[in-house]
Amino acid sequence: MHTATQTVKFDINLLHKYDQPVPRYTSYPPATELNESFQKIDFRGAIAAGNLQKTPLSLYAHIPFCDAPCYFCGCNTVISSRKEIAEPYLGYLIRHIEQVATTVDRDRLVHQMHWGGGTPNYFSFDQVERLWQSLHKHFTFAEDAEISLEVNPRSLTKEYLQGLRNLGFNRISFGIQDFNPRVQEAVNRIQPEEMLFQGMEWMREVGFEGVNVDLIYGLPYQTLETFRETLAKTIALNPDRIAVFNFAYVPWLKPLQKKKIDPATLPSPEEKLQIMQMTIETLTKHGYVFIGMDHFAKPNDELAIAQREGNLHRNFQGYTTKPESDLLGFGMTSISMLQNVYTQNHKGLQDFYKAIDAGELPIERGVTLNADDILRRSVIMELMCQFELSQQEIEAKYHLTCDRDFGKYFAPERLQLRQLQSDGLIELEKDHIEVTPAGRLLIRNIASVFDAYLKKNDLGKFSRSV
Repeated sequence: MHTATQTVKFDINLLHKYDQPVPRYTSYPPATELNESFQKIDFRGAIAAGNLQKTPLSLYAHIPFCDAPCYFCGCNTVISSRKEIAEPYLGYLIRHIEQVATTVDRDRLVHQMHWGGGTPNYFSFDQVERLWQSLHKHFTFAEDAEISLEVNPRSLTKEYLQGLRNLGFNRISFGIQDFNPRVQEAVNRIQPEEMLFQGMEWMREVGFEGVNVDLIYGLPYQTLETFRETLAKTIALNPDRIAVFNFAYVPWLKPLQKKKIDPATLPSPEEKLQIMQMTIETLTKHGYVFIGMDHFAKPNDELAIAQREGNLHRNFQGYTTKPESDLLGFGMTSISMLQNVYTQNHKGLQDFYKAIDAGELPIERGVTLNADDILRRSVIMELMCQFELSQQEIEAKYHLTCDRDFGKYFAPERLQLRQLQSDGLIELEKDHIEVTPAGRLLIRNIASVFDAYLKKNDLGKFSRSV
């Protein structure tokens, strides 16, 4: 098995060659395939099918509010310093939970719950409690459920964190992005070093089982040396997991970037590659395991263990150790990901409210997967998570017969795979595909070989792979 501890090899020429826009494959088909012609009855049917199979559940609640915009952000947010805006949203969010929960069997266990945003700690603690109680009233949680949320360290107190832990949250994440004050100012995310270390200290003191932090490379005024300093301080924080995201500068999609970020201040593509190489070398040298794409974890972390054992999974929330589940998304813009149906809720507050008031599911768009989608999803997720694939196992799982085995089904893809093999990104055997250490840096490109939608997509919708 291709283990998570193998050394990652860095070939700058290969990275240049394959640096192109491709999906992140938190799902397949990608979220770009969701469309407004979707029939909501398919969502209800998918829940009913999950009830019959007793499929486990993963829950997501979206709290969209932020006090101020971060110029790098690509999330669907509502910017307002008027905290009273949160109260009506909470009411509608709870009504949405009740609306969906009535169709879900109570004996389906929730193995994972995450609150994202926006800024979940935009809610007062009283509002957090009410949302927590609603979810626990309507769903049955496994004893070992992973229950996590994102927080903004600029508006935290130890008392608030203690309250979250007392409720039952056991994992927490927060964005650092960069420690450098000039970079922070350029992206409107000013949070002094002392604040971040104090927040981490509180999180440890109140007993969170896991703390994740996010960094972003490619931001304005970043250099190889300034980011080296950011990594040193991040390592000193000692988080359990570190995500290091590539900044997607897409001013044609995000008007705020066009208005607020001068492209002349961004590091060059060459320097970004150097930053990426230095990041991987630094974090692995300090004991973190490169999980894949942009995630690192301590060797004793669940993600690293799951990858070593071949049990890693991936959904719209990223890498997870929990069993393959139906993901139910609550709140505006949230995505639900059932076995053969993906949906996204209305992105506008008023549209979301209007649907709830009308007693309708607040679904704006969706897609129902066909048999080919489900087969390709399995192939892509195996590669994304395990970095290897047994063709025989895929044939057995999807009943591919000898007259149409894996090789014949994916005959056009085999030509592309041979090119990847010649570039040293994969090892291609008769019954096995294994991603090499060099290929792990370009896993999105490798997975994209099996993407039937990519050719007809506007690639400008996706971030670059490096």
